[in-house]
Amino acid sequence: MKFSTKTTYGLRAIIRLAKTANEGNVSLSSIANEEKISLAYLEKLFSRLKKAKLVNADKGVAGGYSLAKESKKTSVFEIIEALEGKNQLFYCLNEKGKRYCSKACSCEVNSALGKIQTSINQSLSDIKLSELLN
Repeated sequence: MKFSTKTTYGLRAIIRLAKTANEGNVSLSSIANEEKISLAYLEKLFSRLKKAKLVNADKGVAGGYSLAKESKKTSVFEIIEALEGKNQLFYCLNEKGKRYCSKACSCEVNSALGKIQTSINQSLSDIKLSELLN
């Protein structure tokens, strides 16, 4: 799991969406204006969030985006995974890295990095979107 502008901008945008959850659907253009993020980039990010069933999209005059579930039920891990994909933070833990490292399965470093990865994933899973709204 790498943290790129997808994560930074995606979190900012979904936080903005969550803060206005009681007001109904929100247009991406309003989020783009408020957060100073390119509308085209937001469209790509929200496509990923929609595919992960974290947001709903409605078309039409009253259309826009809304959260698919309550912010207290959505973890930061889910959001990051939707935006960045199911990647490992450390190269030797992913399938591609294992092909290039002959000791990937038995290496002490690999074991330690695996524990770190698990700890990070758990920490991100424990943080709910609702906690980022204040």
